[in-house]
Amino acid sequence: MPQTYAETYWPVLLQALIAMAVAAGMVGISYILGHKVRNRVKDMPYECGIVPTGSARERFSVKFYLVGMLFILFDIEAIFLYPWAVVYRELKMFAFFEMLVFIALVLAGFFYIWKKGALDWSGAGQPRKR
Repeated sequence: MPQTYAETYWPVLLQALIAMAVAAGMVGISYILGHKVRNRVKDMPYECGIVPTGSARERFSVKFYLVGMLFILFDIEAIFLYPWAVVYRELKMFAFFEMLVFIALVLAGFFYIWKKGALDWSGAGQPRKR
């Protein structure tokens, strides 16, 4: 068993260094050995097999960003559920009520944005009137 702080984290540092060396080696080797052909077709942006139209500097609706933030919120919720499920048996009813409060807060936010019309894409960016 490791006795010092350095002995404890040495394997982690070694693994990180090896991972960085392997990644740098792969990128370097592909740069050296890779076949480089420059032409107009390769320099053109690729959009799902469709020829690009318009400018890449268009403005997006706020709903686009709102849905992105909601996606992140629910991903964070899912990430929080896994460790909670692992320690649930040890924490017993405390864990149950803790998760009940967490789910209630997330659902309150979900119903708030639903009521505001953020999930309604037919309104063309306008919030729903009360």
